[in-house]
Amino acid sequence: MFTKLMPGRTTAAAEGDVVVLLIGMRINHFRGLHHWLPVMLAMTRMLRELRAERSRGLLGHVLLTASPRTYYVVQYWESKEKLYAYAAAPDMFHRRAWAMLNRKEKKSRQHVGLWHETYIVPEGGYESIYADMPAFGLAAATGSLPIEGRGRSAAHRLAHRSGVK
Repeated sequence: MFTKLMPGRTTAAAEGDVVVLLIGMRINHFRGLHHWLPVMLAMTRMLRELRAERSRGLLGHVLLTASPRTYYVVQYWESKEKLYAYAAAPDMFHRRAWAMLNRKEKKSRQHVGLWHETYIVPEGGYESIYADMPAFGLAAATGSLPIEGRGRSAAHRLAHRSGVK
């Protein structure tokens, strides 16, 4: 799949606080396929579910790998409240996935590792620059704009405030 390049320098059009969730898994034993494959498939199912219901708050995500054993997703959310609501929603797959994992945890513990980190980044605590890139990361989640819209330097972009011209 080819995505359109944004020529020149751009920045993310994010306004306000940014909620970033890093979530992933590590395959500890490749032979334990029946332990780690369901975890991997559960994550893809949750992402499909969230794409289908944009009102849940997921703005965008990037799938990444750190090694042949470690896979993770960088997720950008509208708010921490929407992230918490999705995680706790009884009608969404996340709750069922955690229940299944907790039932199998003692058997799976040695085969697959799980982790997540959540960051609530206040406005003024993030900035971005993309040079001749398709929309990526925060810009793919929130849109992009020419760098001049936020300032040519990181200091200017970090000083940007929503609604202040």
